[in-house]
Amino acid sequence: MGYVSGLKCRECGREYPVDPIYVCEFCFGPLEVVYDYKRIKRVLTRKNIEKREKNLWRYKELLPINGEPQVGLQSGFTPLVKADNLARELGVRELYIKDDTVVHPTLSFKDRVVAVALTKAKEFGFDTVACASTGNLAHSVSAHGAKAGFKRFVFIPATLEQSKIVASLVYEPNLVAVDGNYDEVNRLCSEIANKYKWAFVNINIRPFYAEGSKTQGFEIIEQLGWEAPDNVVVPCASGSLLTKVWKAFKEFKEIGILKELGTKVFAAQATGCSPIAAAIKQGTDVIRPVKPNTVAKSLAIGNPADGFYASQVVKATNGYGEDVSDEEIIDGIKLLARTEGIFSETAGGVTIATTKKLIEQGRIGRNETTVVCITGNGLKTQEALTGHTAEVHYIKPNLGAFEETLNKIQSAR
Repeated sequence: MGYVSGLKCRECGREYPVDPIYVCEFCFGPLEVVYDYKRIKRVLTRKNIEKREKNLWRYKELLPINGEPQVGLQSGFTPLVKADNLARELGVRELYIKDDTVVHPTLSFKDRVVAVALTKAKEFGFDTVACASTGNLAHSVSAHGAKAGFKRFVFIPATLEQSKIVASLVYEPNLVAVDGNYDEVNRLCSEIANKYKWAFVNINIRPFYAEGSKTQGFEIIEQLGWEAPDNVVVPCASGSLLTKVWKAFKEFKEIGILKELGTKVFAAQATGCSPIAAAIKQGTDVIRPVKPNTVAKSLAIGNPADGFYASQVVKATNGYGEDVSDEEIIDGIKLLARTEGIFSETAGGVTIATTKKLIEQGRIGRNETTVVCITGNGLKTQEALTGHTAEVHYIKPNLGAFEETLNKIQSAR
């Protein structure tokens, strides 16, 4: 038996049973999972966690499942890299990269949420899983759904990068490319979810799915020696990851694993799609939808479902929201690769460039401990770097040709 008490509306507080529902029938607010923290506190300790397998399920009491995990046993516990080279370049004392570009089967943090969502879909008895996606979620649902024996329907914007389309098709789902942006895809999927009895991981299973993101926050605390960082910088699309990383920190404080919590939470967005950062900068609670136009397609959600809640977390923790241009995003990808050998997708370029800007603004202190969340592998978005990398040196297969090129390289330094 799990430790979930039920679902609760984030707006009016009305309570619901544990069912595949996601919207309050009275005020239409989103539903969130509620736990019995008193029971959890009695069984979940640092020592118990440290004895378990190094995957996301080591925190299973704080995840919304009833029995044992059924999906995603190879996901989670990604590296927390002490980024000394990058820290020196940015002029700060202590900087860490939470590197979700590796370890996960489909090389993005979406394997966290899908592991939880599909485990819950099995508990509910669904035979078909589906999603609306900007790419990474499509990969994860396609892959984990295949292994778990589900029928799969994934819906994406037709303009998605070709590499991301292929990365879903290899698992042979039913891939549907919609002539529209993500927000239009998501609206269509909401209609489909109302008609077909499928487990849409980010619609009718969303309250459970979103909880998987907490595992990134749990890991950060554990990997920092059971301490919270001074700052955490999180990329925002829907805003859900940011809210769940913060929820993870608070839950560890609630059950006594974390002694002190004073972390400032920062939201990172692309200028071409920055409704959350814009609201934070303007000091308003209103998230104004935008039409996305950015190279960071994985963050291109113009009407973010959790935008309001993300902005409230930032405000409550004395953080900030910032956005960066496409040029800054590309520079951020290259900076991380050059200094730490980590190749991130465009969302990672957003967080690195945003972190750089926040340090220059003095919002992140140079003597503070900062964690930057990198959510996906750069092999997924190679197209974004076309024309922005160093040149290839083509030569004939002889020593003279090489030495001629070597002289050119050395003289150019």
